[in-house]
Amino acid sequence: MLESLGSLSGTPWVYVVVSCSIVLDVFVPILPSGILVIAAATTSADAGGAAHAVGRVEAASVHDGAHLAGVFALLLCAATASVLGDMVAYRLAWRGGDRFDRAIGRSRRLTAAQRRLGTALSRGGGIVVVLARFAPAGRSVVSLGAGVAHRTVREFLPWSALAGLAWAAYSVSLGYFGGQWLGTSWVSTALSVAALFAAGSAAAFLMRRRPERPVTH
Repeated sequence: MLESLGSLSGTPWVYVVVSCSIVLDVFVPILPSGILVIAAATTSADAGGAAHAVGRVEAASVHDGAHLAGVFALLLCAATASVLGDMVAYRLAWRGGDRFDRAIGRSRRLTAAQRRLGTALSRGGGIVVVLARFAPAGRSVVSLGAGVAHRTVREFLPWSALAGLAWAAYSVSLGYFGGQWLGTSWVSTALSVAALFAAGSAAAFLMRRRPERPVTH
């Protein structure tokens, strides 16, 4: 994966590949979008470090600016694709609410998650949307659940944007600093991916622990 993304590094195709993976994994959560973001950031960090090592001071400074701009572009690309995928799933679930509602209703776990989501969003506690972005399949449950429950765009979109930005910043940072410190190797990628899964496990734990406050009238 690192070699494949390395060959695309510095071209618009790396953003296309990463964006498509992020948009689609709301429907197919097994897609390795987080791993792709980490791998792209890792190869970018290593390429920047190598260029700085062999270049002159002036040329290296110019390259550093372009290099950081590329990393920032990757972050914005990942965050934007995350929000776009969320909104596509949200709109599809909104229009096909009955069908999605029946599918969610077959699972007590998804039904409970949908109920917690609705309560959190209606009370301004949309931090659950941010946590769900890190949890395995949590993004799918949240986006589809918000659409089925006909939550307004004003309720859902700001939290989706915050979730996408937080997830993208975390993933890009893992890959970038891993590449800076350890270079492009399976070790740096493995450690970064492990940190990503650790954050997902922590988010899932916090979502389960969040108490539902009683409704007050």
